[in-house]
Amino acid sequence: MLSKVEGSLVGQAALIASLELRRPPPAVISMVGVGARRTVTEDGRTVERYPVSYQPEDTLAGHLRFALRYEPIDLGILSEAFGYRAAAEQIEAWVRSEPTGAYARRAWFLFEWLTGKQLDLPDAGPVGYVDALDAKLHIIAKGSPSRRHKVTNNILGSPGFAPLVRRTQRLVAFMKEDLAAEARNLVAGCEPEVLARAVNYLYTKETKSSFAIERETATGKKAERFVAALRSAKSFEPTDPQSLIDLQNIIVDARYAAKDLRDFQNFVGSTVGGYREEVHFICPRPEDVRSLVADWAAMTERLKEATDPVVAAALTAFGFVFIHPFEDGNGRIHRFLIHQVLAREGFTPPNILFPVSAAIVRDLREYDTVLETFSGPIMPHIDWHWTPAREITVDNDTAHLYRYFDATPLAEFLYAKVAATIRKDLKEELEFVAVYDAAKSAVDEIIDMPDRKASLLVRLCLQNSGRLSKAKREMFSEIEDHEIEAIEAAIQEIIAGHTVLPPEEDFTP
Repeated sequence: MLSKVEGSLVGQAALIASLELRRPPPAVISMVGVGARRTVTEDGRTVERYPVSYQPEDTLAGHLRFALRYEPIDLGILSEAFGYRAAAEQIEAWVRSEPTGAYARRAWFLFEWLTGKQLDLPDAGPVGYVDALDAKLHIIAKGSPSRRHKVTNNILGSPGFAPLVRRTQRLVAFMKEDLAAEARNLVAGCEPEVLARAVNYLYTKETKSSFAIERETATGKKAERFVAALRSAKSFEPTDPQSLIDLQNIIVDARYAAKDLRDFQNFVGSTVGGYREEVHFICPRPEDVRSLVADWAAMTERLKEATDPVVAAALTAFGFVFIHPFEDGNGRIHRFLIHQVLAREGFTPPNILFPVSAAIVRDLREYDTVLETFSGPIMPHIDWHWTPAREITVDNDTAHLYRYFDATPLAEFLYAKVAATIRKDLKEELEFVAVYDAAKSAVDEIIDMPDRKASLLVRLCLQNSGRLSKAKREMFSEIEDHEIEAIEAAIQEIIAGHTVLPPEEDFTP
């Protein structure tokens, strides 16, 4: 894309280039050149082109000022740039020359927040507070004041784990739809008994779908364990590493239960021709896992009641799965965490579960694509090799790649799936149970038959637009034709005007 836009890099892209940082490029690349201001978007990346009058001083401080003024801030780029010795000197000089300047104080705050080091500067004097991140460009958290800098910390995360979420038109549109209220209204119109039985099925559906995403079948004890975990999601505490281990032990086969966070290198890949492994994603080094999990947990604590619930769920769930702290069960815990955050934040109606995995499993290609928005950009910056034992070894420091990343596509993806599961899965399951009850009552009025057989007859009719197919007629040979006709007529009248999905074969309301 850059070849199509003439000019010189400025801002965060310039910091990567000039300091040779091993990081993916920022989501928004800024360039200065001859000509008018314009925006070019291609392949999911945006280039903002500015006239030459915008050219900043070609120093770390100069490009940082430009970034703070015009760009969504990638804290990973700043964290790496602040590791250079000249960074502290330049920021100190900048603040001394502009002690009340908003951009200087923001840079000062971010340096100390990210590095944990205090610059040789006195506390800010009597000046108004300024936000660390520009709310027009970022999804932000509830602010907390830093009196030293007179900066309000509105960052989504902790110093060691803080993904970026840009304020896109798509996210803003989702937020305005108030999906939580939409779900509450759906539930409010249901009879308590109907709702309780529908919820039971929603738990089963989510369990099956979550396993199906990994091309596994949830049966027997595996399914029971996962349903039990989902039912306790709201009370789960992700900030305790032992809780994560206990959860992993509950939802995986006992033979693969972890005793601790992983102490070995793992990766995600597939076997191709000649039994070769094709590597899609390399997980953090084992020596980095414990600190990453601790900083991820600090982020989850920071996000409590502090930002949009779906954004919080996306950062929590995807942040966890990218760390991949276990050998098995990471994907299921990832999806469990979506429910945990949505329930904790009061986004999900009480005692209800959104089968988000059902929406995901309908388009696994899209799911893979959104995961690749993280894995694709970081893979070129990971140096690794196969050992003689056909294991992977990572040769460079990579922890920073997992601590700071652009989570905007992940938040947009999850919002779309939450919307789909409310408007399709939740709505249709509630409607189906109500229709099933009415159809079952109609059958009971026409003929007194064993409950199990009546239930089967209703299910078969609902699967076939209210009619019993000829192929299934012999299963009910004891019932007269006129009785079948009466049952079909009653069920057709009940389902008129409803969108009733065929129930799964093992569905028992």
